[in-house]
Amino acid sequence: MRCYNINYMVKEITILYKVPYRKNTLICILIIINLALSSCEDFVEVELPSSQLNADDVFNDSSSAHAAITAIYTGIRDAGIITDLSYELGNYGDELDFYGSAQLSVDNYYKNTVLPSDPTLENWWNGAYYQIYSANSILERVKASKQLSIEDKDQLLGEAFFIRALLHFYLSEIFGDIPYITTSAYEDNRSVGRMNLNEVRKLIVDDLIRAALLLQDYYISNERVRPNKGVVMALLARVYLYNENWKEASRTASYVIEHHELYKLQDNLDLSYLKESTEIIWQLSPGIEGESSRDGQAFIITNAPPGNVALTETLVNSFEENDLRRSHWIGAASNDENTWYYAFKYKQKGKEESSSEYNIMFRLAEQYLIRSEARIKIGDLEGAKADLNTIRNRAGLPNVDASNNETLINLMMSERRHELFTELGHRFFDLRRTGKLDVTLSTIKPGWDSTDRLFPIPENELLLNPNLQPQNLGY
Repeated sequence: MRCYNINYMVKEITILYKVPYRKNTLICILIIINLALSSCEDFVEVELPSSQLNADDVFNDSSSAHAAITAIYTGIRDAGIITDLSYELGNYGDELDFYGSAQLSVDNYYKNTVLPSDPTLENWWNGAYYQIYSANSILERVKASKQLSIEDKDQLLGEAFFIRALLHFYLSEIFGDIPYITTSAYEDNRSVGRMNLNEVRKLIVDDLIRAALLLQDYYISNERVRPNKGVVMALLARVYLYNENWKEASRTASYVIEHHELYKLQDNLDLSYLKESTEIIWQLSPGIEGESSRDGQAFIITNAPPGNVALTETLVNSFEENDLRRSHWIGAASNDENTWYYAFKYKQKGKEESSSEYNIMFRLAEQYLIRSEARIKIGDLEGAKADLNTIRNRAGLPNVDASNNETLINLMMSERRHELFTELGHRFFDLRRTGKLDVTLSTIKPGWDSTDRLFPIPENELLLNPNLQPQNLGY
């Protein structure tokens, strides 16, 4: 479990989000830090924030209230379930080969030997639930505030509902049945039980609809680091897709796609992941100016042989001839004997004068692929092909001319694989939801079992809260 230096976190938050360093702002940040620091213990054991911190005063001030919500994004970026998801699930699935030390936790993901005692899983669980706890605290305090403007309240509440939905979404995709936490009341949370996945997804949709009604289409920050309505709709479209609610998935993705004044695919693939890219829907800035994105740090190979990870040959060889994504988004590192390939979507690795790339959470291309799949399922094959060809043509590939559902689905899933590789677990989630996880991974992962589709609930959580029982099958 990761612990933090308070002075560093205060400095980081104020620099990262350009928050005025005032008394109320500091109090607000300390409230969030207090919650984050508690993640060094178990979720069920956390104490309530100190009563010495006057939360009511904090949420009577606009700048400190906004600092509270942005501090949660710092936590999402640095300590939680989303932080290393691209890396861990890339190794767990069929996208990455691991060349690092067998003593590292990720080796268990690569070798399919993850146990309930795994520290990464515990970090994911505790980090996400502390961020949910913080979002719930903000929801309660913003609603109670008498001084915040209606505009501030709508923005803050909308973002908090979105954060709560986003984190429960990823928790449920990793662990299956989970608790859905909607309060900061300690006594309610310490003995909470797990909900059925379908019920969890319904609550996610409810929270996203609330968020969409509160947020506006415009961004309140220049760099798309604060969610707007388009961000909410992008996640909602994905959730509808996973729920097989095809009509709503198509409609919601269309909402994002048709906002041409905000979102547009980059013709030049090398521009897609720059922080100014018009296809970015939401991104998180690095903690310090000049830092690269987490994926840039994790995936780019500067010396051969790799000391970390490389793309699997199966993935690299699966690209069609002349696919520009193969030449623009995959790099190579060689020595006298071998060549290894790496994800090169992000071009910056290490420290530079300024950060040219941020950590992208949602891109426009996914929305085209969501709508394409949904249109296939509802019988709109021409519309589905149009969306598929938009993505293919941008990659320098010819139009598809399939005339049946099965062929189109296979082509669409191939496009998802090549467009979204090493991005936040898309490949692993796609294999699972389409029923192809076992047949794909059983041939490359020793001892793969169908129960490995979900990860185990951290054993410490089960010991501290028996209501989380039973453990997921297979563990």
